[in-house]
Amino acid sequence: MSGERALLQRLIAGPVSGDTLARENGETRAAVWKRIEGLREAGVAIEARAGRGYALAQPLDLLDADAIMRAMPDAARAQLAGLEVAWSIDSTSSELLRREAPRDGVAVLLAERQTDGRGRRGRNWASPLAANLYLSLARGFDGGLARLGGLSLVAGVAATEALRTLGLGDVRLKWPNDLVVVEGDRSRPNPGHALRKLGGLLVEGSGEHAGPVRAVIGLGLNVRMPAAHGRAIDQPWIDLATLAPGRLPSRSTVAAALLAALLPALEQFDRDGLPAFLPRHGELDALAGRSIVLHGGDGDRAGTALGLAPDGALRVRLDDGQVRAFHAGEVSVRPR
Repeated sequence: MSGERALLQRLIAGPVSGDTLARENGETRAAVWKRIEGLREAGVAIEARAGRGYALAQPLDLLDADAIMRAMPDAARAQLAGLEVAWSIDSTSSELLRREAPRDGVAVLLAERQTDGRGRRGRNWASPLAANLYLSLARGFDGGLARLGGLSLVAGVAATEALRTLGLGDVRLKWPNDLVVVEGDRSRPNPGHALRKLGGLLVEGSGEHAGPVRAVIGLGLNVRMPAAHGRAIDQPWIDLATLAPGRLPSRSTVAAALLAALLPALEQFDRDGLPAFLPRHGELDALAGRSIVLHGGDGDRAGTALGLAPDGALRVRLDDGQVRAFHAGEVSVRPR
């Protein structure tokens, strides 16, 4: 892994010939080509230019754990039980689930690449190398497993507010756990405009029914999605590079802003519960007032989203006039 990182850092510095790479690393040209191909397969777009050698096809930066911690406010940094950046891993959430939960504070794990990233309902999460953010947090909570039902809503509010502090004010929330951008009129969402997915959250927990529990919150955020990986995504999507052309912060800066918002939000949720976050969610809700289709085990239903119930369920006025609340495990939602 260290060889891949060193090669990528060399390419970040600027174009370099295969001969130079071979000489600097004591390798043959064939060995250099093989490592370049490995980076390409991992999602890094590398061009071979006549007279210039190998060059990155688009800007790229690597995560820096020290830089992330330095950029966090002292109060948030004090809540860390640990922060680690892995090079390549199956899933940041899977790895934290394999580890013991921290006794105090929050354990944070990021990765440059995931080989088995996953989203809601077992879907694969595109995780190319050094392109996006793959971040998971592990934390203990009191009050039993039932309390964790609203945790993805809380994390979504915190993550969206964090991106807005970076000047990315177009980001909104699609119940129950997606960060989206409304296509078209971004200042006032129009019910007819498509929602493009920017990121997603997945919460997994274990523990006692009425006692202490451990939750792992996974966040995937599209930062600079390579075109080849983007073509394989089966729904409308967007990345930060498209949302903020020419003013995209480094991935370490984005990670620090997310953690600076997430850690105090999790502390507040543990203390006060979901109600404090419902008005904040309402201000960011991308579904409220929209015509939607609910996909569930008993078939599809159409209606209009009415916002959240006190327990975080989605309130919907069905087309037959009935108003019902649906929980995240029961249905998935698509705008009509």
